[in-house]
Amino acid sequence: MTTETFIGIMNSGEKILCGSDVHRYMGKLSQEAMKITAMINCGYHEPKEIRELFSLLTGREVNESFRMFPPFYTDCGKNIHIGRNVFLNGGCRFQDQGGIYIDDGALIGPMVVLATLNHEQNPEYRGDLFPKPIHIGKNVWIGANATVLPGVTIGDGAIIAAGAVVAKDVLPGVIVGGVPAKIIKKVEAGSQVREKIW
Repeated sequence: MTTETFIGIMNSGEKILCGSDVHRYMGKLSQEAMKITAMINCGYHEPKEIRELFSLLTGREVNESFRMFPPFYTDCGKNIHIGRNVFLNGGCRFQDQGGIYIDDGALIGPMVVLATLNHEQNPEYRGDLFPKPIHIGKNVWIGANATVLPGVTIGDGAIIAAGAVVAKDVLPGVIVGGVPAKIIKKVEAGSQVREKIW
C-alpha cells in the first residue's frame, strides 16, 4: 500500500477494520511520525528548520509563513493540510488520519487536540475505526486545551474558548465555549486593519 492510497481510503470515510491492511499501514505511518516528531521536539530549531521538519512530517511543503512552537505530537502526519500564516502553539496533538484542514490565518492555542477518529461502539469490534475530517476556517482562533472532535467544521473567523469540547460544526464569526461547546456570542469585528507581522 502507498501513502497516497492510504490517504484516499481514509478520506473516503469508510470503516477501517482492525487488523486490515489499511490498519497495519496506519501503524507504519505512526512509527514514521514518532521519529519525525521526536526530531521536532528535541532541542532548539530555527523557524526554517521547523518548517522543513513539518514538511517532512506531512509529506508536502508548508508555506514560509507557517510558525510552530514545539512540542508537537501526531500519530500520522500525512493527512495534515496547512494554509498560509498558520500558527500552532506548544503541545498540540493532532490525530489526523481522517484529515485535518487548517485555512489561512488560523491560530491554534497550546495543548489543543484535533481528533479525526472514532472507535466502534460494540466492544467486540472496538478496534475498528471511523475517520472523519476536521476543517478549520480562515482566521479561526482555538484557545488553549480545546478539543475538536471528528467531522467538525469551524467557520471562518470563529473563536473556540479555552477548554471547549467541540462536537458539532461552528458557524462563522461566533465564539463558542463549554463542554459540549455552545455559542456564547458573536465575534466583535474591529475597525482597524493591519498587516500581518510575519
